[in-house]
Amino acid sequence: MANDSYSTGGLANSKSRMSWPTELNIFIALVLIVLLFEGLGQLLPYMKGQSMLFDFNLKRDGTILNMARIKIIILQVAIIGIIALGVTQVIILGGIDLSSGPLVAATAMIAMSFAQTELVNGNPNPKAVFGTWSMDLPTIIPIIIGIGFGALIGFINGNFIARARIPPFIATLGMFLICRGIAQWWTRGNPISFPTEGYAWIGEGMNPVIWFGLLAVLLHFVMRYTVYGKHTYAIGSNEEAARTSGINVKRHKILVYTIASMLAAFAAIALSAKGQTAQSGMGQFYELYAIAMAVIGGVSLQGGRGSIIGTVLGAMVIGVIRTGFTYLKIDAFYQMMAMGAIIIGAVVLDQWRQSRSAERV
Repeated sequence: MANDSYSTGGLANSKSRMSWPTELNIFIALVLIVLLFEGLGQLLPYMKGQSMLFDFNLKRDGTILNMARIKIIILQVAIIGIIALGVTQVIILGGIDLSSGPLVAATAMIAMSFAQTELVNGNPNPKAVFGTWSMDLPTIIPIIIGIGFGALIGFINGNFIARARIPPFIATLGMFLICRGIAQWWTRGNPISFPTEGYAWIGEGMNPVIWFGLLAVLLHFVMRYTVYGKHTYAIGSNEEAARTSGINVKRHKILVYTIASMLAAFAAIALSAKGQTAQSGMGQFYELYAIAMAVIGGVSLQGGRGSIIGTVLGAMVIGVIRTGFTYLKIDAFYQMMAMGAIIIGAVVLDQWRQSRSAERV
């Protein structure tokens, strides 16, 4: 017994069979991707020796790193990364959530309608949704309304899946359409703009990155060291065994889906605050990018395995790839093709790891 340890999810492993942590493999892959883009920048004639992440003109920023581009990479994945933190928990649980993208749009529309300022340049707000009673409210009110709406959607998703026993794919796909419909119905497709200064501050500058980082640290601790995390891994590894051991599986599923939707709702608030507008078309493909971040980060689609750290690294991989394609002046449709290929490759790799693990048992 002294030679055995337990991996994430409670599965016993022999020390002689343990390999590098998945997170380390992802980090190495991230470094290799950066080196690949840097090499292409030096080799392709039309790039003229440009560098993606380095700036050898030290007089510009006082550092060898191209801080402007690094900030862009982190900022562009921060908001979807917040969604991915919730999706990670759902996938570890053994489920899936396709509703997070449209939920972003619906939440942004609802929250922004209670975050508007009454006067714009001394004139009445031309984008006002409701009367003056809903304007210049304390910032906490639209935040509570937005996150509350997200919690309601997650609670409904969880009940459909846990109590009505609807497959997660079907339940969240249905909610995908419902939320997109709510976003379009709320103002009949008209955008909502001119938030208060307090609301706009939530998405100002690098604040979305700060929220992403704080939530990632918090949820890493929760998933690794609390009963909530242990129950999530246990259900994802073997639902029947978890139920037999006394875990209230239905209640926990509802809780996980509720938390995931609350995170998506907060991401919507940060997104609308960042752009200082809310539109019904927001959040397109966000659910797929969030799932991709988790899968690339080593979260198993079969449930029971993965980590918040892995998802953060997966988000950085996607950010570097998207920025790298733009840096190399490659058209956007090629980016979509490459992203799809990477997701498929990550799933194939996960299946291979699963089969190798099964052979060793």
